Amino acid sequence: MLKRLLTENPGLIAARIVGYDHDYDSDSNSRTLLHVATDWPGHFPNGEAIVLALIEAGAEVNARFAGPHSETPLHWAASSNDIEVLDALLDSGADIETTGAVIAGGTPLDDAVAFGQWQVAQRLVERGAQTKLWNEAALGLMDRVKERFIGNNVPSPSEITIAFWQACHGGQRETAEYLLDSGADLNWIGYNELTPLDIASHSNADKIVEWLRSLGARSSEDS
Repeated sequence: MLKRLLTENPGLIAARIVGYDHDYDSDSNSRTLLHVATDWPGHFPNGEAIVLALIEAGAEVNARFAGPHSETPLHWAASSNDIEVLDALLDSGADIETTGAVIAGGTPLDDAVAFGQWQVAQRLVERGAQTKLWNEAALGLMDRVKERFIGNNVPSPSEITIAFWQACHGGQRETAEYLLDSGADLNWIGYNELTPLDIASHSNADKIVEWLRSLGARSSEDS
């Protein structure tokens, strides 16, 4: 039915929906039909087939949300942990390194990691996404983390602490221990005013919570 509708109304493929976004409900933003198909929470019935039908009809796979951020459909699929739709987009030419995320204007991988969408984050890495230290820490990519401490251009104390916070977010004990030994701040109050202990608790990383408490880690509520 969708294919027939697009065939009978070819102008629809370039249409943009104005005035709706999760966080910005105004007429100053717009998104494409491909954004609609990849929107939160994802995993819609026949999601992969719908995405492919839209692209076959001429949808721009790297189209950008117009508004306070400029995410592409790939960013949205990454934020929804929707692997099938993500793969369909990448197989159709979506740019895996495109910027514009709500997370510091970064890549789809940045969105996936920041929102704790671990399956999609791992798939993006498998498909060649470039990683930053904090991505690697959250995903437990120890070989990559250790490589960053070789030579003269080692991470800054701030970068180490942020990576440690993300390792706790991702429930990565080995990585968190390594970064703490490298000088991370055990009680840094980070994103959303959460400490490493807080974010581990929010992520239901119970073993990390137990370990952090044994070290005297604090919640932001304790300050």
